[in-house]
Amino acid sequence: MDILKNVQGREKTAVLILLVLYLVGIFGIGLPIHPDFILLTPLNLLVSLALMLWNHPAWNGRVAWYLAIAYLVGFGAELFGVQTGLLFGDYVYGRVLGPKVWGTPLMIGVNWVMLGYAAGVVANYLLPGWRWPARGALAAALMVALDVLIEPVAMAYGFWSWAGDAVPLRNYIGWFVVALPLECLFAAWLGGIRNKVAAALFILQFLFFLILGALI
Repeated sequence: MDILKNVQGREKTAVLILLVLYLVGIFGIGLPIHPDFILLTPLNLLVSLALMLWNHPAWNGRVAWYLAIAYLVGFGAELFGVQTGLLFGDYVYGRVLGPKVWGTPLMIGVNWVMLGYAAGVVANYLLPGWRWPARGALAAALMVALDVLIEPVAMAYGFWSWAGDAVPLRNYIGWFVVALPLECLFAAWLGGIRNKVAAALFILQFLFFLILGALI
C-alpha cells in the first residue's frame, strides 16, 4: 500500500513545508551554514508537531489524553533516565534541545509525542484490521529503528552524549519498553486514525537522520 498516495489540499501543503524544512535542516546542519544553526532544532520539532496535528482528522478527548500522556511519560522516562542511568544508560543532554528541568530538556517530551503519534499512524496504515497489540508492537519497533539512526547524529552534533562515547544496548531496550505501552494505547484508542502528514513526517525523520549520519 502506498501510504502517501493521493496526498492533496492541506495535506500537500503541510508535506511540502515539512520537505523544505528537513532539506534546509540537512544542508544547514551538514554544511554547516552556521555553528549555531542546529540550535533551531526545537523550532523544527514544534513546527513539525503543529503541521502533523493540524491534519489530525478527528479531535476528541482521547486524542487530547493521548498527547498529554505521551508527553508526561516521555519526559518522565527521560528525566528518570538522566538522573539514574537505569533506564537508557548513562547520558547527559547538551544545549541543542533548549531549556532543561533537572538536566532534561522540556522539548524531549515534544519529541516523544511527535514520534509516538507518527509511528502509531504508520502502524495503522501498515497493519489495517490487525488487533491493537500487533500494531502497538510494530509502532514501538519503528521507534527503536529510528533511534538507531538518531543516536550517532545526536552524539556528533551535541544533542546528548553517552558515557564512554558508546550507545549501550540498554538504550534501545529502554526505548522499546517506554514506547510499547504508549503505542499500544495509541493503537487501542486511535486505531482508526489515518494522517498522511504524520506518515510523511516519520519517513522524513528516517531520511533526515540517515543522510546526516552518512555525512558524519
